[in-house]
Amino acid sequence: MTDNALADSAVAENGLAECLPVLFTELAGGRFDFQELEFEPLLTDGRVGAEIHRLYTTEQTGPAGPAAAIVRYLPGAAAKPHRHPGYELIYICSGQLETDEGVYPANSLLVMKPDSVHAPRSANGCIALVVWEQPVQPV
Repeated sequence: MTDNALADSAVAENGLAECLPVLFTELAGGRFDFQELEFEPLLTDGRVGAEIHRLYTTEQTGPAGPAAAIVRYLPGAAAKPHRHPGYELIYICSGQLETDEGVYPANSLLVMKPDSVHAPRSANGCIALVVWEQPVQPV
């Protein structure tokens, strides 16, 4: 079975085709292989109703280094205001993400500048790819 057929099969089994990206990670030797998305509760920054699948963390990049994840906001999820000392990129894969500045639908890309403060939330839920240039700070 090819990698694409394996991913299609896994997506069909889990019903994730419309919500979650199909993830391939690099193995030793430079080959890519399908990886299941496994979510855990995301409780940092006072979040409620959010889950995370970490792609890479500051454990790999250093204490002040970048991190990236797939974040799932369940309906009604929210975070308290927090500061980003570096850039933060948020790509909305599905659903809608809300901030004080507006509502961002699927296929939106938010580029948060250094020292920006926001309190993201989602009334109906969303899936997002999030890249943090530096670790988040409480406000």
